[in-house]
Amino acid sequence: MAKSSTHGVRYIGLATIDDSGALLKGQSGLSDNGIYIIDGKGEGTITANITGLEQAGTPVYANNQVKLIQHGKQQPQVALTVLNMNNDVLNKIKGYVSDGKGGYVLSSGDKPNVALLLCSEDVDGTLIYEGFSHGEVTETGRNHGTDNNNLTRADATLTFQALEPLKADIFMDDKGVQQPYKVWADDEPGFDLNLMYKEVFGGFSDVQSLRIPKKFKTTTVTQTSASPTSVTAQ
Repeated sequence: MAKSSTHGVRYIGLATIDDSGALLKGQSGLSDNGIYIIDGKGEGTITANITGLEQAGTPVYANNQVKLIQHGKQQPQVALTVLNMNNDVLNKIKGYVSDGKGGYVLSSGDKPNVALLLCSEDVDGTLIYEGFSHGEVTETGRNHGTDNNNLTRADATLTFQALEPLKADIFMDDKGVQQPYKVWADDEPGFDLNLMYKEVFGGFSDVQSLRIPKKFKTTTVTQTSASPTSVTAQ
């Protein structure tokens, strides 16, 4: 059974979806199959800090005592620091548009709908997945500093703000209410990598085409090559 303590970031996957919640692919999306794994030579995720999973309760008094505690809705955010992310993908998820001459500006239209999946692991190697099927990405600033005898890095710092799912039948709680955040452990009975990707990424159904970093331990896929690996459904 999965443990509560996790370590590291295995990878983060991203996709853009349309206003119906369907995955965008090709020129409209982030890759030919629609999914972009932040991984590659010199590329990856440095930090991914999730906040807003619950709101602090508000005590409600009656008869001179606290009778109940009210809780607000989830408002998750993910603060990301990424290393050498593909710039075209970065511009797409932020909503920057090309002028056709090498320049990009932030569109005054609606922000792109972005889905995000984060993979980490517990101390026993069980993979933990945290998913958001709909949200928006912002980059509020950039910090630059002079180089000296060392390089002064300016890695991209992004904020992903989760929204309610666009599809009507996903991320449901036991009361039939949709939530913006869902967590999986790959040792749970019934876990299915393919179904998870389908739910998070707007119906995505081509897990075999993904390039997943390092060895991959799940109940539904097997490692087929050295890092980064292709994954195949059993």
